[in-house]
Amino acid sequence: MRSFNTAGPVKPERHYCIPPLDRLDLENALDLIRDEQYFALRAPRQSGKTSTLLALRDLLNANAHTVASTPVSNAVNPQGKMSGRLLAQF
Repeated sequence: MRSFNTAGPVKPERHYCIPPLDRLDLENALDLIRDEQYFALRAPRQSGKTSTLLALRDLLNANAHTVASTPVSNAVNPQGKMSGRLLAQF
């Protein structure tokens, strides 16, 4: 049974949601990726940014691309400095 999700990425098979990739100009995003450019995904909190990026990752991985992702939610401490743990990974 599906329900409304109020925290974290949505899982379309478990949560009611707008299809994540409908939230952005997919062709433009794919063109930017093909051209090795970047883009910013800006929106208010809890509007589906993470879910959209996870769906984009899954789409790219399903089409012969390899996309890695890592959580960086704890990368910056309250003073605005990157954590040593994240810096050690670079």
